[in-house]
Order: sequence, then C-alpha cells, then structure tokens
Amino acid sequence: MSRYMLLLYAADGDEAERDRRWAEMPEWDEVTHNMREAAALVSNAALSSVDSATTVRVRHGEMELTDGPFAVTKEILAGYYLVECADLDEALRLAARLPMARYGSVEVRPVMTPDDVPPLDPLA
Repeated sequence: MSRYMLLLYAADGDEAERDRRWAEMPEWDEVTHNMREAAALVSNAALSSVDSATTVRVRHGEMELTDGPFAVTKEILAGYYLVECADLDEALRLAARLPMARYGSVEVRPVMTPDDVPPLDPLA
C-alpha cells in the first residue's frame, strides 16, 4: 500500500457558486464515508480561506513573510485527502469521485516515505 495526497483546488467563486458547492455536502460526506469504510482514508480537512494564509521564505538567512498564498492563480488550495491505496490507479479513481473534480481540480501526488529519501553522502 502507498499513500497519496489528493490536493483539492478550485476558483473561489461568487456567493451563488459557494452556496451551490455547500449544497454538495451530502455527496462529500458519502464519498468520505466510503473512503473511510474502504480503509483508504488516512486524513482529510478543508482549509481556511486563502486570505488567512501566510507564505514563509528564507532568503540570505532572513525570514520573509507574505500575506496570502505563494502562487498567483485563479485556483486556490481548498483542502486535502490523504489516502492509502494499492496503487496510483486506485488513488486516481478516488480523486475522480470527489465533487471538486467537476469544477476545480484534484492533484494526486504520492507521499514520500523515509525510504524514498536518498541517504546523505558522508563524503559530501
């Protein structure tokens, strides 16, 4: 089994669009319940508004803070699902079931394990 991060992106939308999306909550609940029942769901959460984000960078030893997200884009990172699946195909099938795949996008990315990190070269 491997872990995959399903990153949920969508444009913010106007008030009517946000209301329409909130009306989808029963579908979100069903998909989440099915993932949990299949023992695929490790964790999930919605994120606070992008207005509450702070981006941190360290340049030349100095910390730089910027209000908001790093990338300027019409889509924002709205939430995530961390799932455990047999393979990428299963993770892609789960991602396609999420309502956001219809109006935004779901990025599926493998989660690295400690074994995936190259060992430090002691001679470097």
